[in-house]
Amino acid sequence: MKNIDVFVLFVLIRLLSVVIVQTCFVPDEYWQSLEVAHKLAFNYGYLTWEWVLGIRSYVQPLIISFVYKILQFCYADNALVLIYVPRILQALLSAYADYCFYKWCGAKKWAIFTISTAWMWFYVGSRTLINSLETALTVIALSKFPWNTKSFNESNFLWIVATLCVIRPTAVIHWFPLCIYYIVITGEKLLSIVFRKFIPIGVVTLAASTIVDSYAHGSIVVTSYEFLKANVLNNVGEWYGTHPWYWYLTSGLPAVLGIQIIPFVVITLHILKHRHEYQHDLALLGCIVFTLFVYSCLKHKEFRFILPLLPMVLKITSSHIARWSYKAAPLTIWFVTAIILLGNIVPALYLSLIHQRGTLDVMHPLRLIAEKNPHSANFLFLMPCHSTPFYSYLHINVTARFLTCEPNLQNKKNYIYEADDFYNNPNLWLKHNYPRNGTFPTHIIVYDNLAVYLSNILSMYKPIKKIFHTHFPRERKGKYIYIYQLA
Repeated sequence: MKNIDVFVLFVLIRLLSVVIVQTCFVPDEYWQSLEVAHKLAFNYGYLTWEWVLGIRSYVQPLIISFVYKILQFCYADNALVLIYVPRILQALLSAYADYCFYKWCGAKKWAIFTISTAWMWFYVGSRTLINSLETALTVIALSKFPWNTKSFNESNFLWIVATLCVIRPTAVIHWFPLCIYYIVITGEKLLSIVFRKFIPIGVVTLAASTIVDSYAHGSIVVTSYEFLKANVLNNVGEWYGTHPWYWYLTSGLPAVLGIQIIPFVVITLHILKHRHEYQHDLALLGCIVFTLFVYSCLKHKEFRFILPLLPMVLKITSSHIARWSYKAAPLTIWFVTAIILLGNIVPALYLSLIHQRGTLDVMHPLRLIAEKNPHSANFLFLMPCHSTPFYSYLHINVTARFLTCEPNLQNKKNYIYEADDFYNNPNLWLKHNYPRNGTFPTHIIVYDNLAVYLSNILSMYKPIKKIFHTHFPRERKGKYIYIYQLA
């Protein structure tokens, strides 16, 4: 490997993120990867409705569960090891993706700077999110894309693209325009490319993923089809919140890019003005616009959905900033560099170290409690569904319950999921689920802003732990998390 020092630098940065990132981003980081892998490896845990219906690919959880099995065989399946080893593996993959980004970009120094300082990539690059895996593989595929005439006949990137599309069907959205561009620049006949490359690679990849998913699921299932049926035909995603069509333009993209959105907007205007000179950049811009358009038409929106666009933006900005720096004064270059660096470090550190850390920190004292009383401990999480990790962080088969939020899959009239039912009338829900003559949980985990409404049941408990969560509490998420123990 050439430029081994650059690769080592990327490895150190991504491993540093494993240590620094101590906060929660979205529940899928645990519930769609670690929790599934834990159940596969240790035969206990919780599978969300997505896995029951078979709309998720088992590829990522199976890899993690294989690692778990190795750790178990070596008697090294300590809870902390189970938490951090998958993150380290993802960090190493992200580091390799960084190196591919560096090789792909012509502006080497600026490529290193932009990918290393991008706050969002530092924040999620070592997380076990399927979106982190998707973004890393997207960068690797982009680096193998035939951007120059010498490599027009190369199609290795298509294998990665096909893999992405079966494990994350929405990858089709941002790869569709690039595959069209590939057809245009190769000069081959459309039918030739379709029948010699697209169809064979697609069929082999889909067949392999179907075999893997069917084996893990226990019955024949094509997860790509089930995913599209649930999220497109049945609009299940809308159950978890909606945003206006312009959300990605006003909130999503600016948040993901951070300070980098300023040079990106300026450079985009320059590319459009001189579009005949920047064919490849124009193709990437077209891909970005197309992806944002499609996602804007979908009501359910999240920051992480557009994460694969980040490397495309960084490629465009790093190349053009490099050209600008050849003519700019050294003082101006240092000033711009400092602004970009500071603009990324502040959100990266705050969001990685402080914001929303309570839902992870609370698992450590709960694990200690479970270790002392594995047979009698009984945890009740009175929080929005999937607020905390579960057995993947406890690694002890204790009795535990959380408020669920499954969508209305049976189309019941006046359906209310459990979490909403609880928040509509907390004391009534507790009375129905934990009558006075019944068995009460030994520990209740709750946000501080809800605890004041649970005076009836909490009168039997005493607070034993207060854990900081966020400086920006919301209606259902407080500033602190309390652990109450049955008195």
